[in-house]
Amino acid sequence: MTTPLALWEPLPARTRAGAHLAVAAARLLALMPPCRIRAVLYALRRGAAPATTAQAGAARDAVVYASTRCAGRACLQRSLAVVLLCRMGGAWPTWCTGIRTSPFRAHAWVEAEGLPVGETEPPGYYTPTLTVGPTGPVGER
Repeated sequence: MTTPLALWEPLPARTRAGAHLAVAAARLLALMPPCRIRAVLYALRRGAAPATTAQAGAARDAVVYASTRCAGRACLQRSLAVVLLCRMGGAWPTWCTGIRTSPFRAHAWVEAEGLPVGETEPPGYYTPTLTVGPTGPVGER
C-alpha cells in the first residue's frame, strides 16, 4: 500500500502551482451543466496521450494536497482537477461520472489503464453514465 504524497512531503513549487490552477479551473467547470462539461473535456483531450495509473495517481495526490475541498467530498471538482492537471502534463485519463441505485448515490472519478484511481470502492461499484476517455480507438466510449 502506498502512502499518499499529501501526508509526508510538500509538493514542488511547479506541481503545487499547477495543482492550484487545476483546482480553480475545475471549480468553475463544475458549475456548468453536464453537456457543457463534456464538450469542454472533449476539446481539451485532443492530442493527449492516455494517462498511466502512476500519472493519474500523482495528479490526484497533488490535487488533494492543494485543496481541502477536493480532499473531502467534492468528487466532481476533484475528478475534473485531476484530468486538467494530467492534461497540463500531456496525458489524459478517463473522466467518469456514474450512479449507484441501492442506495442511490452519484459519483465522479478518474480511471487510468482501465482502473479507478485513488478510489475506495472496487471497479464496477458505480454504473458509468458519462465518460470522456483519451482520444483514439481505445479511449472512445
